[in-house]
This record gives sequence, structure tokens and C-alpha cells, in this order.
Amino acid sequence: MPHNAVQGSKYLLYIAIAFVVVLTVSNTVASKILMIGPFVFSGAIFLFPISYIFGDILTEVYGYATSRKVIWSGLAALLGMSLAYWFVQHLPAAPFWPNQGAYEAILGGVPRIVAASALAFFVGEISNSVVLSKMKIFTRGKYLWTRTIGSTIVGEGFDTALFITIAFAGTMPVASLITFIWSSYLIKVLYETLATPLTYAVVGFLKRAEGIDTFDYDVNYNPFAIRR
Repeated sequence: MPHNAVQGSKYLLYIAIAFVVVLTVSNTVASKILMIGPFVFSGAIFLFPISYIFGDILTEVYGYATSRKVIWSGLAALLGMSLAYWFVQHLPAAPFWPNQGAYEAILGGVPRIVAASALAFFVGEISNSVVLSKMKIFTRGKYLWTRTIGSTIVGEGFDTALFITIAFAGTMPVASLITFIWSSYLIKVLYETLATPLTYAVVGFLKRAEGIDTFDYDVNYNPFAIRR
């Protein structure tokens, strides 16, 4: 696909914005731990997997090089959000405002969560994108479901294990941490699987509307590369 085809895209900017919004909001609500039956989740469990769906769509339609740029944009937004929370937390509170403790309890832990998420998301999302990109070439663009689910199994595996271990180790018993990891991983993979029809619909619409369908035959898979 010619580079100017992405530059002239009608929808890429909006997808990238939605991706960043989902990512930053997920990391804010991740500070709450939920328990439903025997399963333990963070508050981001119902929102964060959407970022992987966006990642699949970006790589499938626009290619790995474009997806990599959006991933970096998301990480920059995370760091900016974390810095803002930290800065405001350490400003002097008004004497009549009784909620400093609540602010610290909910948002004070965000820098650790963001640090965990930054590493986990980078490794997980890049892995997800690389697997999908390579599988697309291997399958010659057929069987999209194998790519979306297969890449999720790899990417979410790295992401979930890294994020939960870094963000919550030492805050709960080891047995609970392990339950937290496998519960979250299973629900994320199930989430992606159930979302497959929607992914098909969005990918099909974008390929028709944009007139592009990228195959990464000559892409540089180095996650730190600036150019294609």
C-alpha cells in the first residue's frame, strides 16, 4: 500500500483517538479490583480489551508500521496522564477540602499502574500486531478470525502476566495474584473471540471505504523504528 494512502485516510485519525481514549481511561479505572464469583479482575477488564480490537483493526487495514505509531501515541498519552495525576496530587489541598485521601487512594496508585501498563501494553500490543501482520501474509489475507484470535492469545498473554505482576505484586497473596492473572487472561481472550463478528464488520467497512488492504511484505518489525 502506498504511504500516501494512509496519509489520505478518512478514518485513521478517529480510530487512533478512540484507541488512546480507551487506553487512558482503562488505566484510570484499573485501580479498582473486582470479584465476580471465583474470578478476580481489575476495573479495566471490560474496557481494556477494546484496545486490542483497535490494534487488530489498525494492523489488518493500515499495516504494522501505522499501528506501531498509534501504540507509541498511546504510551505517550499514558505517561502524560500519569504525570498530571502525580503533579496535582502533590499540590497543596484547600483546608476545607476533605478528599485528599480519597484522591490519593484512587489516583495515587495510577503511576505504578501506568508504569506496569506501559511496559505490558508495549510488549503485548507489539506482539499482537506482529503476529497478526505475519499471519496475514501466511494466510494470504484469508481467515481473519485466526489472526484476531491467534494474535490476542499471544499479545494478551504477555500483557496480562506483565501488567498484573508489576502493578499488584505485594498488594495481595500470591494465590490471589495467580487467580487474578488467569481470570483476566481468559476473559480477555473470550472477549476478543466474541467480538470477532464486529471486528469483521469494521475491517470490511474500512477496507471498502479507504480502498486499502495492507500486506506487510517489506515492513521493518523493529518496535523502535521510526520509518517503515
